[in-house]
Amino acid sequence: MLTRDTGICIRTVDYSETSQVLTFFTRDHGKLAVIAKGSKRAKSAFGGPVEMFSCGPLMFAANQDRALATLTEFTIDTPCPNPARLSADLYVLHGCLLAVELLDHLTDEHDPHPDLYDAFVAFIADMCESAGAPGRREALALLILFELRLLMAVGLRPVLDRCVNCRTGIRDDACGYYFSSAANGLICRDCEGSFQDKVALSPQVGACLTKLGTIAQAAPRTLRDLEKVLIGHFTQLMHRAPRMAKYVLRHCPPS
Repeated sequence: MLTRDTGICIRTVDYSETSQVLTFFTRDHGKLAVIAKGSKRAKSAFGGPVEMFSCGPLMFAANQDRALATLTEFTIDTPCPNPARLSADLYVLHGCLLAVELLDHLTDEHDPHPDLYDAFVAFIADMCESAGAPGRREALALLILFELRLLMAVGLRPVLDRCVNCRTGIRDDACGYYFSSAANGLICRDCEGSFQDKVALSPQVGACLTKLGTIAQAAPRTLRDLEKVLIGHFTQLMHRAPRMAKYVLRHCPPS
């Protein structure tokens, strides 16, 4: 039976001289692995090889005897009709690849997250728009906001409005707080001694975490420090450092 959906390609693997194995993050079916037969032919039904971050409506046929479904139709629509544009800006590309790595690790196959799909598509579209822009602050802010949205969507939302331990509300100045991955949230100065994995937060980083609306306008140094905290948190969740994290952190925008 043929099934319609819309999805964005998050992985491509050459299967043969003419075909590809693709992974889509779809709106209604979650992660979906498919084989695109003949996709690498110039006159294929897909208009040539499918590239990462290509997005649009698709049709596939599930096969109960195999893990891979068969892709029968795919039309590139949004958010990045020309994925090569991302490749022209390595920092933006590395940010997108880190987002894919985190998304892939924290979601399961055939487990739909429609709101997360919409957020991811919007993130890639915004990153495409930021590609080639002077500086990297905007791209890093977009990445941080998506990382926080991902945690919320998969049920790992950190506690950011109070101390996780004593439940005391966060002060307006957001000064003197710590982040603990083990506790999954903020820890106040009075409780920090009980959490060995705590990371001290500057007032600026604390303010961004307690007031997410300020992230888009945060200074480059604040964004860099915030991303380090989040990468440390993802490292604990994944039991390994995200492979793309070093490229994002190494080339963070200057202070």
